[in-house]
Amino acid sequence: MGARIATSAVFFAVGTGLIWHVRGTLLRELRQLREVAGAAQNVLLRPLPPCVEGLTVAAGRLSASRGASVGGDLYEVMATDHGVRVVMGDVRGHGLTAISTAAAVLGSFREAAHEEPELSHVLRKLERSLGRHLRERSRAEHPAGGGPAPDSAAGEEFVTVLLMEIGPEGELSALNCGHPWPYRLSGHAEPVAGEDPLPPLGPFPLPAELPLLRCGPLLPGEALALHTDGMEDARDAAGQFFPLQAALTEAVRVPPVAPQTVIRAVYAQLARHAGRKATDDAALLILRNDRRRVPAQKRETVRRQSTMT
Repeated sequence: MGARIATSAVFFAVGTGLIWHVRGTLLRELRQLREVAGAAQNVLLRPLPPCVEGLTVAAGRLSASRGASVGGDLYEVMATDHGVRVVMGDVRGHGLTAISTAAAVLGSFREAAHEEPELSHVLRKLERSLGRHLRERSRAEHPAGGGPAPDSAAGEEFVTVLLMEIGPEGELSALNCGHPWPYRLSGHAEPVAGEDPLPPLGPFPLPAELPLLRCGPLLPGEALALHTDGMEDARDAAGQFFPLQAALTEAVRVPPVAPQTVIRAVYAQLARHAGRKATDDAALLILRNDRRRVPAQKRETVRRQSTMT
């Protein structure tokens, strides 16, 4: 009996040691995988500089994929010879396939924004790049390819994209493919009203004519808030949508507009509204014009006259 007890104790000790060894190995591998994933995510959505050509910049993002800080949302701000160019986009769905599609669109934008003098030509390049990516995915997803089942079929993929250009005097131009219009922030949040957007990239080819929308000037001290639909589509327990415009207005009620403060305040309200579990990716980008004073614009003159009356 004593020999059996001793043998059992030895086996128990050895088994416990193996379990702890395996657990430690798995934890180390998990930490390494998270570090690699974090590095890859920072390459995709690299940290934006705090200032770009006189524009103060801040961004926030919330991924619906557990353990990921990047999903299908994408954004970038770049200073080019043609002005400051901005992209905000949203890939259908989330997960690894959405991240790969976002990477294809962002990579194309980062090249085309510098090379193409016309914003419409930038959009054409994004369309061609996305088309190539989806064709390559379709071939990889074919049963003959032997790959794993995708999160979503490439034929069902689409991307909403908002392209904006900010000129030297703050003049705003935009091309919109199925994306929510931004808000102008100046004591309150005012939608930048535009015509009906073009279809999202992916399902249908772009029309021959791409109407460039002139959005007026972004005056010194004013800011733009670009977002993905995950912000406004977030629901509370009662099914009510998140009031993004009201949240932005509350965050900028006391001037000056502080982009980082706006980001923190809006995401805090979003967490209280929808809880900690996100059902969709949600990104928010704030750009404040900190350039020197420009000549009075028509919109500003009208505002002054209405204030005097």
